[in-house]
Amino acid sequence: MPKAQSGSAALPRQALEIASGYAFAGPALDLGALLWDGVCLPDAQVRIPLPMLNRHGLVAGATGTGKTKTLQLVAEQLSAQGVPVFLADIKGDVSGIGEPGARNEKVQARAADVHQQWEPTGFPAEFYALGGIGHGIPVRATVTSFGPLLLSKVLQLNQTQEQSLGLIFHYADQKGLDLVDLKDLRAVVAFLTSDEGRSELKGIGGLSTATAGVILRSLTAFEAEGMADFFGEPEFDTGELLRVADDGRGLVSVLELAAVQDRPRLFSTFLMWLLADLFHDLPEVGDVDKPKLVFFFDEAHLLFNGASKAFLDSLTQTVRLIRSKGVGVFFVTQTAKDVPADVLAQLGNRVQHALRAFTPDDQKALKATVKTFPDSAYDLEELLTGLGTGEAVVTVLSEKGAPTPVAATRLRAPESRMGPLDADALDSAVRASSLYGRYAQAVDRESAYERLDSHGAKGPDEMVPAKAAPKVPPSAREENPSVVEQVVGSGMFKSLARSLGTQIGREITRSVFGTARRRR
Repeated sequence: MPKAQSGSAALPRQALEIASGYAFAGPALDLGALLWDGVCLPDAQVRIPLPMLNRHGLVAGATGTGKTKTLQLVAEQLSAQGVPVFLADIKGDVSGIGEPGARNEKVQARAADVHQQWEPTGFPAEFYALGGIGHGIPVRATVTSFGPLLLSKVLQLNQTQEQSLGLIFHYADQKGLDLVDLKDLRAVVAFLTSDEGRSELKGIGGLSTATAGVILRSLTAFEAEGMADFFGEPEFDTGELLRVADDGRGLVSVLELAAVQDRPRLFSTFLMWLLADLFHDLPEVGDVDKPKLVFFFDEAHLLFNGASKAFLDSLTQTVRLIRSKGVGVFFVTQTAKDVPADVLAQLGNRVQHALRAFTPDDQKALKATVKTFPDSAYDLEELLTGLGTGEAVVTVLSEKGAPTPVAATRLRAPESRMGPLDADALDSAVRASSLYGRYAQAVDRESAYERLDSHGAKGPDEMVPAKAAPKVPPSAREENPSVVEQVVGSGMFKSLARSLGTQIGREITRSVFGTARRRR
């Protein structure tokens, strides 16, 4: 193991030049100590300025190189400085952040190497689980809120099918048909391909039977895999992620994904929904002294694999614009080439753990990664294949917004528990949360499925509103138009069809990402 060397005056000239690039005057997060020529230099600290955490970042590296512990380390320091954090816990081993760590020889040795005053510390945390599958407060979204672009990604639809699904959502939005869960969406698709509903979309191209069949089959397969629980109510309010504990520390929100890690397309897209929903709700704040939230997007390559151009364009725009709302986004993946160039260009902070070069593809990825770094005093190809666990190559944005020199870094040790809580302790923490009573029990209110089912059973003229089902005398129905004339009547929609080109541009219920703006 390389030895630690103290005394800044003894630092080699090139190491001094690198270290000077990290001598920030304002608040910053301490990552670790500089490595130079195989030696750890604890007086040369590598840091990230706190105001630059909303300039986004990338944490990358091969499996087993310490990416998860880097997330935990950064999350702890953000929390300590009053910044809320969101962590996706893919393997189920970040839940320990809520409890103090254990002092042992390995931790003490690392702390001594990097001159870290290590103290076992737990941090305020909330634990969530998608749809309540696993240990955590259930996180659900309505189909209406999730939107057609994200749902198309989950269902693996092609571009034509994605566009048709967007048309279905547009119809449901305009007609007031709430798509709460998957059966609601199935009901609307079935109605629009029925003899009665087929004419509803005729003026704007219609919905082909073949495309509808693909969408319905995809929904059926999706439900058969146990995915229906993720859609429904009560819908999770992403504002919960912005909370600060009573002691002023930022709340660390841990979304447990271990129970659904075999469904990567689902959880990666759900993470994007969380981010898009935050984007809708937060006001513009410009540059801030510290972020409102830092969002860690684990297994980020899953977002981009097989994504449509519309999806990628929306994702890129969301990442670019959410910075001005005080939110930082860190993508966590294996190599920089996993992230599209337009997104990668917006990631100002980089923590690159070791890469492997066992195969031609590995070597190609290594060369591509090196090209994404600024010019360096290191031989990066050699360095990146020789880093140990808990070591990384770092470059961040300085307080002036300029890239810092590339710094090989031995990272600090997290002060919270480096491992998962046991199931009983985790369940106790979840049930003790003030949010548990709000989100634990699923609610199935009257929505599109019930309304269309009622319409089919009673006839169009007797369809009733979603929130009430009063018995209305025939005379009253003649004087006051029935809800079906508002919901599935063709008059209004034909006028929409004639001006579709401008109407979609004026759409007020959906964002550029296709997600619905929350009604508060």
